[in-house]
Amino acid sequence: MQSKFEPKIGAVSSKQWSTLKGTEFPFSEHNYLNALEESSCVGEESGWLPCHLTLWEKKQLQGAVCLYEKYNGYGEYIFDWGWANAYEKYGLNYYPKLVSAIPFTPATGLKLLVHPEADTSNVRKKLLEEALLCMRSRNCSSLHFLFITGEELPVFESMGFLIRHSFQFHWKNNFYQDFDEFLGSLKRKRRKEIIRERRQIQQQMIKVEVLEGEAILVEHINYMYEFYLSTSEKKWGRPYLSKDFFSRIHQTMCNNLVLFLAYVDGDCVAGTINFKNGKCLYGRYWGCKGNFRSLHFELCYYQPIEYAIRKGISLFEAGAQGEHKIQRGFLPELTYSAHWLEHPGFRSSISKFLEEEKAAIDQGIEEFTPHSPYR
Repeated sequence: MQSKFEPKIGAVSSKQWSTLKGTEFPFSEHNYLNALEESSCVGEESGWLPCHLTLWEKKQLQGAVCLYEKYNGYGEYIFDWGWANAYEKYGLNYYPKLVSAIPFTPATGLKLLVHPEADTSNVRKKLLEEALLCMRSRNCSSLHFLFITGEELPVFESMGFLIRHSFQFHWKNNFYQDFDEFLGSLKRKRRKEIIRERRQIQQQMIKVEVLEGEAILVEHINYMYEFYLSTSEKKWGRPYLSKDFFSRIHQTMCNNLVLFLAYVDGDCVAGTINFKNGKCLYGRYWGCKGNFRSLHFELCYYQPIEYAIRKGISLFEAGAQGEHKIQRGFLPELTYSAHWLEHPGFRSSISKFLEEEKAAIDQGIEEFTPHSPYR
């Protein structure tokens, strides 16, 4: 197999890319990655330089990894600032590093993309070998695969990568017939809180509109971009995504999008954008121009849960962080990342740190158990 490194996803045709298992994950789709690049959301200015790895057998794409040379730790959601500081303290360069992740997207999906007719084990191993060679040829300190699937863990472990645990709060559909049945599965206190919060939406005369596919118009995407900017400003964050990016995903990924928009007296005051694929729904960005009681919970949790039940979606990932999700039906789930540190001393130290971190995370998840909202 011949390996290539591409500075743009567009160097690989969308048709070839979509033959790989894992590209059905909406954030690994050719259209999504291309929208990030063509809108300049990734590139030299953002510190995400694409160098996508592809494996070919003659003219057939056998495997691929989305790779980025990174010059900062922004937009990753698996935080390694302490590692970078330690390198600096000892006069070593942590940046550049090589990262396989979907920029600005803390969602779990396959990172080692393989053609379904290829030898999966062989191609995965070859992809990791080539990625390590790339790391060394570019004088990177390390190689990181973020938000990998449990299915991929064995190959990373067999290749000597250090496995890091983290966790998020996910909602799972227990074959509910409707939202009321979901409520009935909760403890009385939690059920009453959700009913109270949803009643507040009615009391404020807020109307919610659910839009997907061709029903999503340019004006709706423009609303979402403004809401995205307002949230970034409120959190003193950097808006990674541009209006051009929102426009591109609207044009090329409309069938993957689900919008929940809130209106007061005909004025759109808040919204959230979600991505769907198969049995999974992923909540991404939210924003609001005003102060409304419980509106965040309604648009980011209850409406998507209601939508997931209606559509038979089995998993809803509402994004990173947020212990407040527990009382609204979400439970902690382990997430995984894999890391290769080239420096033997730091590799040893970070390996010990990760084992301690895993134990702390396991204990933390155990402590959440008594607080489960379910009966």
